[in-house]
Amino acid sequence: MNRSLRLMPLSLLLLAWTALAGPLAFVTNERAGVSVIDLDQFTVQRTFATGGEGPRGLSVTPNGQWVVTANKGSSDISVLDVATGAMVKRIPVGKNVEFVRVQGDFAYVTYEPSGPGAPDGGKPDAGKTEAGKPDTPKADAGKSEKAAKDDKEDDLVPAEIAVVDLQQGRVVRSMKSGRETEGIEFSADGRQMLVANEGENTVTVYDRAAGTILRKIDVSAQGNRPRGIKRSPDGKLYAVTLEFSDKVLLVDAATFAIQKSAATKKSPYGVSFDDSGTRLFVAASRSSVIQVFDVATLTAQGEIPVGARCWHFTFAPDGKHLLAACGRSDTLVVADTTTLQVTKTLTGFKGPWGIVTYPRSRGSIDTP
Repeated sequence: MNRSLRLMPLSLLLLAWTALAGPLAFVTNERAGVSVIDLDQFTVQRTFATGGEGPRGLSVTPNGQWVVTANKGSSDISVLDVATGAMVKRIPVGKNVEFVRVQGDFAYVTYEPSGPGAPDGGKPDAGKTEAGKPDTPKADAGKSEKAAKDDKEDDLVPAEIAVVDLQQGRVVRSMKSGRETEGIEFSADGRQMLVANEGENTVTVYDRAAGTILRKIDVSAQGNRPRGIKRSPDGKLYAVTLEFSDKVLLVDAATFAIQKSAATKKSPYGVSFDDSGTRLFVAASRSSVIQVFDVATLTAQGEIPVGARCWHFTFAPDGKHLLAACGRSDTLVVADTTTLQVTKTLTGFKGPWGIVTYPRSRGSIDTP
């Protein structure tokens, strides 16, 4: 680093480093840390250690200073400095933390309150909004009787969304949701937050500031296991994937009525509109493709071949490329968004799960 950069204040130094570095992508590896991808060259630039175990969900602060990871194995989130790769802080949240979105100075993190590290020791909070009574799930085949019983008891407890003040480094509030909460999305004005509840076939709509539930959208008539949710660029629609029913829905953002649906290939999860809002991309994970639909008609227009268990993807900030994290292939697939052809496959990852960019761009996790 030259002398002029060394003499800069930290805030200006960060801006200078970001400008020099160019656009970046960040990929969580469940068996490692966070891979940093140079989006000019599409190469792995370096790797950040999270300090936590099993990082899955991730998000970037609006100024690009921090990357936040949800560490499922250690029941916490890590805040990492983008310029240095250093861990700034780790914040206990609760069992099975998985999805995280940063909005302003706050991180919204899904977790199960019955586990260790939950706010207030996992004790019920009388001030929280109840999410409704869940149905009784079936035990997974092949598990021990005790393990199945423990899973069943956990699944009966509604998930929650912890609100973490990143500056203070602590959970300041939590919101009750439905069972097995997964994807998180915000309305165009930021006043509402929507989450997909896999275990009870609903989407919960919150008043984000108050933390109260405004309504629940029941998708059970359409299918099972809502998992991915994403807002359109004009803010008028939400797309929701139904993993167990091989279907994608379009929901009116004003009325929350389901406008239309379409069949997908096997096990759709990650979903995102492109920048124009005319195309919808859906990761059909068990078919190892990302499908492309026309938003106006929900007819399939094409697909991108990817690897195994590609749950999440992002567009590059310029919109010309798509990058998919393929967890069981240990690869990152890069494709041209116009031709839908794969242009590069990066290897050497260790269970890649989520991917976001800075500058922030559209994808199955983030929304700029």
